[in-house]
Amino acid sequence: MADLIVKAAVKEALNDMNVASDFYDSLDEEVEELLQDAARRADSNDRKTVQPRDL
Repeated sequence: MADLIVKAAVKEALNDMNVASDFYDSLDEEVEELLQDAARRADSNDRKTVQPRDL
């Protein structure tokens, strides 16, 4: 699985919070599931383009 998130961007978005190293793996898995669900919705609507409404 490719890394879908940018660790530095996550750290920056969370401001002064500490981030556990395994948080990034869990977040990456959640993002992957979200992308797969969106792709399935687009496919079920006979589209090859994933759109915001698929989220």
